[in-house]
Amino acid sequence: MSTTPEQGVEPAAGGALVATGISRRFGDVQAIDHMDFSAPAGAVTALIGPNGAGKTTLLLIMASLLAPDTGTVRIMGIDPAAHPAAARMRIGWMPDTLGVWESLTVREILTIMGRLYRMPAAALAARVSELLALVNLEAFANQPARVLSRGQQQRLSLARALVHNPEVLLLDEPASGLDPGSRIQLRHILRTLAAEGKAVVVSSHVLAELDEIVDGAVFVNQGRSVLAQTVHTAAAQGRRYAISAVDPEGLAVALAGLGLVFRIEPSRRAAVTLMLGTEADAARLLRDLVGAGVEVTSFAPASGALEATYLSLEAEQR
Repeated sequence: MSTTPEQGVEPAAGGALVATGISRRFGDVQAIDHMDFSAPAGAVTALIGPNGAGKTTLLLIMASLLAPDTGTVRIMGIDPAAHPAAARMRIGWMPDTLGVWESLTVREILTIMGRLYRMPAAALAARVSELLALVNLEAFANQPARVLSRGQQQRLSLARALVHNPEVLLLDEPASGLDPGSRIQLRHILRTLAAEGKAVVVSSHVLAELDEIVDGAVFVNQGRSVLAQTVHTAAAQGRRYAISAVDPEGLAVALAGLGLVFRIEPSRRAAVTLMLGTEADAARLLRDLVGAGVEVTSFAPASGALEATYLSLEAEQR
């Protein structure tokens, strides 16, 4: 659903969503302290940090549901403090836990949400049916929300956030409770939304899967922004690789002969792991091992690129 710029609304600059110098205190607890965040249109941006880092507080502020003590937020150039209704028309908010009217059906919930966003009645029924198909809840359309599992509630929450076709999506742990098939479906949906030009923000602890979903990430810790990084940059830095072979001892001898430092992991696959600088280094090592007659059965990063960055930042904090 498109909207026109209101008087006093500035054009977006530096990103579809820009938060600058955001601080928020709860009593004696400084939840976030001069945090910065930016998410461009047409991309999926991850918000990554440990528990208590301030991720949900920042998301609530960017969703205009919580006022910051200091700092500014712009949603497609709109100041939500000055134009809250205009900002919320452009935001799709998916909280970590779905609050629902348990006695209402799935279709009724989406219909009511559409009415709250003043969607035309003639288009609303078709939009609801479209979203039910998107999140694979057609079979539950006329069932009360109380019968939904945790994963099904998450899918309903995503549909609810999308009902008014917002330009900016804020998703707090969207993969929580989803089975593997639903996670693959979520990945496809988010990439499709980004391809349509939307700014998608994902806060998630499932770091191993983020490389396949996001274009970049902002890392936060102890209420502060620590690092902004693209997936391409993260993949170009050194990370640990895991290697398995038919003959584990032969693999170890070959690696030692190449002068590489490695460690044997206590796993059923008898894998060894070692640090490699770049993907080009990994490609050369695989070629050298095969050339030396090592029957390699698996060769892959031991963690995702963004997960490797997160772990390195955690080590620095310690």
